[in-house]
Amino acid sequence: MNDVLATETSWADRTQTLGKTFADNAARNDADGTFVFENYKILKANRYFSAMIPTEFGGGGISHAEMCEIIRALAHSCGSTALAFSMHQHLVAATIWKYKHKGEGAALLQNVAKHQLVLVSTGARDWLDSNGSMEKTEGGYFLSGKKHFASQSIAGDAAVTSAPCQNPEGQWSVLHFSVPMKTKGVSVLDDWDTLGMRATGSQTIVFDNVFVPDSAIALERPRTGYHPVWDVVLTVAMPLIMSAYVGLAEKAMEIALTIGKKYQRNQKHLPYIIGKLNNTLVSAQIQWQAMHALTNNFDFKPNADTTVKMLSLKTNVSDACTQTVSEAMDAIGGQSFYKKNQLERLFRDVQAAPFHPLPKWDQYAFTGEKLLED
Repeated sequence: MNDVLATETSWADRTQTLGKTFADNAARNDADGTFVFENYKILKANRYFSAMIPTEFGGGGISHAEMCEIIRALAHSCGSTALAFSMHQHLVAATIWKYKHKGEGAALLQNVAKHQLVLVSTGARDWLDSNGSMEKTEGGYFLSGKKHFASQSIAGDAAVTSAPCQNPEGQWSVLHFSVPMKTKGVSVLDDWDTLGMRATGSQTIVFDNVFVPDSAIALERPRTGYHPVWDVVLTVAMPLIMSAYVGLAEKAMEIALTIGKKYQRNQKHLPYIIGKLNNTLVSAQIQWQAMHALTNNFDFKPNADTTVKMLSLKTNVSDACTQTVSEAMDAIGGQSFYKKNQLERLFRDVQAAPFHPLPKWDQYAFTGEKLLED
């Protein structure tokens, strides 16, 4: 198969075609715990990493909702590819919002489109306080620390990260910046050996006294308390990330139906299970659609109310996707326990859904605190 498809092919058709190759690779990558390098090579050749970037910067100009659909479709073939890819796209999405509303980020968007750069997020383990350390030096800072769960770090070009810094007066702030992965002092550990999503390349990034110039600092915020920057990041990121899990759930339903139709005569309870399974999947799909409707193709005003809704929907979608895959296993029984059945991998992959910001109990607490504020 030619890795590069005709440019006149729609993104949906292109994704469907590429998915066949990705599906062939998925079991091997999962078994070996190796990153989806071949899939990424194909995605780069077809300019997927800039598909959402405005056309004036050399991108594909597709909408945020269209990118959600692409990630969902990719997950039908390979959950690890879909999830890793979503991490790059949510950083692109945040930059697109900044460009559209603040006129910032054009250089990054142009660079990603020109070189098909892969952006790596470390936000999953940073959240409000962040971690690591920044020490001021002439012309910049020295960064040290470890960032776990950095999806696609093994194949990334730049880490978009943050770290706390204490000023001479003893006050703490958090600095946000990006660091090229080839910078001296940056290394990636070989420590991603997990239950599911085994091919996302989410290794730990180690920063050992890495110089970060003053010019790289994109934001400085207080270390304590909530900052409005998260109202942007969470609103654009969560629909993209959860698209991967909706895709897994849809594939589980497809498998349950395919196998169920062969055995329904001997399984009088099967229609009940399938009906319940469908309800669970519809719950995931409808609430996922509500998530990217809130993003409204970047035409939204960041606020706490939208963030609360987005995080609540994220938990609900996560729960529904996990339940869908489990119920699909109920539908077809013990054969789902075999690794040769794709449902076994889907079950392991979907277990990662709750760990994305915010995990369920953190989300409940965060939402409750916001709702109880005066």
